[in-house]
Amino acid sequence: MPESIPSPLKRGTVLGFDFGSARIGVAVGEAELASVHPLETITVISTEQYFSRIKTLINEWRPQVLVVGLPTHADGEDDEATALCRRFGNRLHGRFNLPVYWVDERWTSVVAESLLNEALVFGKKRKQILDQVAAQAILATFFSTGACMVKLD
Repeated sequence: MPESIPSPLKRGTVLGFDFGSARIGVAVGEAELASVHPLETITVISTEQYFSRIKTLINEWRPQVLVVGLPTHADGEDDEATALCRRFGNRLHGRFNLPVYWVDERWTSVVAESLLNEALVFGKKRKQILDQVAAQAILATFFSTGACMVKLD
């Protein structure tokens, strides 16, 4: 992975994505306060369907940048999902002409599970919000550590 760079924003809205082939978790954050909140989970029916929903979210929230979680193996090596997430991020940049930053998401699922355990969210409701809570963890990482990769712009 390239060296970490600090979060480029002092102010502004950011949308974060936890991309998966079945669901895409989305979170929203505000740079000035470094606050992050789960937003929604998009069920993947087709590429055009989920990009249409993302377009609606971008028009509503007017983000300055987009952040995509980049999964890797525990040792940092790429896996199949890494390539899919890179493709997703490249497509976001191409369609919406916004800077895209990558965040190492190796531990975001663990963080999301822990947050949901603390909130006593289990069963069907847990499955519905897990991906957006993972996107929340991705944005929290972006704001707190600057552990983001080189951006697309």
